[in-house]
Amino acid sequence: MNCNQIIKKLKSLKNPENVAGMARFGINPNNTYGVSIPTLRKMAKETGKDHSLAQELWASRIHEARILAGFVDDPKLVTAEQMENWVKDFDSWDICDQVCSNLFDRTSFAHKKAIEWSNREEEFVKRAGFVLMAALSVHDKRAVDDEFLIFLLIIKREATDERNYVKKAVNWALRQIGKRNSTLNKKAIETAKEIQKLDSRSARWIASDAVRELTGKSVQDNLLK
Repeated sequence: MNCNQIIKKLKSLKNPENVAGMARFGINPNNTYGVSIPTLRKMAKETGKDHSLAQELWASRIHEARILAGFVDDPKLVTAEQMENWVKDFDSWDICDQVCSNLFDRTSFAHKKAIEWSNREEEFVKRAGFVLMAALSVHDKRAVDDEFLIFLLIIKREATDERNYVKKAVNWALRQIGKRNSTLNKKAIETAKEIQKLDSRSARWIASDAVRELTGKSVQDNLLK
């Protein structure tokens, strides 16, 4: 399917009730059709990887088309400039999370952008930095522990950001790093306990939630496998 055909199909699947439900969960309802992620994944599978198509879909400014763009783009062809252009367009947590965890984390720029974006002020750009950290913890099997130890220092630095979409991503990154292996689990728990001492409601929540999960039986048992 070409871009016009895909957009036509998305419009045919428009569901106002879903859009209203998405809005209640903090998803921007503008240019949104309410098409489910499983449906978008199926469309992406049928379409296959197509870098040019991804650019057209992103340019449409349609919510679901942009998520689909992240599914169909080829990470080997994504440039640092494209990542900067797209991240500036993030206007909803789900687009941020889907693009970062399905495309950007598979690019050669992922670690660098995670560090850069975590230091940016824009809410969804900063969130993107920490979502990349979380996604890399799961998907980048070749990365060494030292790369994630750098992330832990940044997580501590930014744990006092009280903005909801930032603090949840900081927490997510901390928990995922702590589930990568036993060494990082110990370091993540140490970091969380240091964060707990900061004079910030956000920091205390991030730390308490992370410690609870990372010291829990389920995580500890998985680390022994």
